[in-house]
Amino acid sequence: MRHRRRAAGSEDLFLHRAAIEEIEDRLSLVNKSFTAPLVIGGFPDLWRSAFPDAAQAEDAETLNAGAGAHDLVIHALALHWADDPVGQLIQARRALRPDGLFLGVFFGGRTLHELRSTLAQAESDLRGGLSPRVAPMGEIRDLGALLQRAGFALPVADSFTLTASYTDPLAVMRDLRAMGETNALSARARHFTRRDVIARACEIYIETFADAEGRVPATFEFITLTGWAPADSQPKPLRPGSAATRLAEALGTRETPLKD
Repeated sequence: MRHRRRAAGSEDLFLHRAAIEEIEDRLSLVNKSFTAPLVIGGFPDLWRSAFPDAAQAEDAETLNAGAGAHDLVIHALALHWADDPVGQLIQARRALRPDGLFLGVFFGGRTLHELRSTLAQAESDLRGGLSPRVAPMGEIRDLGALLQRAGFALPVADSFTLTASYTDPLAVMRDLRAMGETNALSARARHFTRRDVIARACEIYIETFADAEGRVPATFEFITLTGWAPADSQPKPLRPGSAATRLAEALGTRETPLKD
């Protein structure tokens, strides 16, 4: 939380602005009006500018959200900070009314793969080992199941990437600090990273990833989770074996029996 309080009001929160645009685009495709939205996250002022009528709740271990009080819950680029992401999702579902919508956006496993790999290589070369630097992030293939575990209906998980271009690797690190996205792991080293490790990481970063103009990329993977609070009005899957038409007929093809 201290990292994000330091970043509050920063002009460098372009990743949050990208997340806001994504959420707004998705809401524009939903044929439903929402009258009691809730935004969960660490930058309430920024998200309030996009959703002025929404209640705000910090992404604390216990959410300040009444049961069944909202018809829309947005988890605003904060779920990757959670010690218990499933617990956050369960609490978000409890805050929803029946047929309420949950939209969560957060960083996925491909985020900052350039920086992570170069820091790991530099530290291995110079110190003979690695220290925890980046919090583990979920892979999209695993995250749809989290929605089901939390009790959401019609769960969907998808992703998109945003690649930012920087003059050098140090500019990447400065931007992360300005956005409050620096290392907050409890097992992290409690001292500043040695200068020779940073210098070697920058060399590897440039050698491996720089373009023809010498600029370096930083990849951010956004994962979006969509789910609905269960309601009787929602479509239900048919019981196995209840289909009235064979798949071959629907596809207009010939069915070939398998040999015994």
